[in-house]
Amino acid sequence: QVQLVESGGDMVQPGGSLRLSCAASGFTFSSYNMSWVRQAPGKGHEWISGINTDGSSTYYSDSVKGRFTISRDNAKNTLYLQMDNLKFDDTGAYYCARVGWRRHRDEHDYWGPGTQVTVSS
Repeated sequence: QVQLVESGGDMVQPGGSLRLSCAASGFTFSSYNMSWVRQAPGKGHEWISGINTDGSSTYYSDSVKGRFTISRDNAKNTLYLQMDNLKFDDTGAYYCARVGWRRHRDEHDYWGPGTQVTVSS
């Protein structure tokens, strides 16, 4: 029932920009904190950004801080990730994920299938 579907991934040149979207359905989107997680080729999952329920608080890993911006539109049940000044190391699969409720807040209980971002010259 819960579904998260990412879109917007593409191949871009270093220094370029992309905006990823995540369409959510099957739950009350505005009641959940959300995250973006990525996986570089041959690497493990790396949490890169999070946002609280109304979008008033945002969080970033050191790897993307200052370059990426997370946001959400609760009226559209959509999560966004604006990515600027992309670098080769940003290449990978990008996933949106739902943060668990209450005692499960340290977990991501639902994930989208991912969208591919490739930064190449």
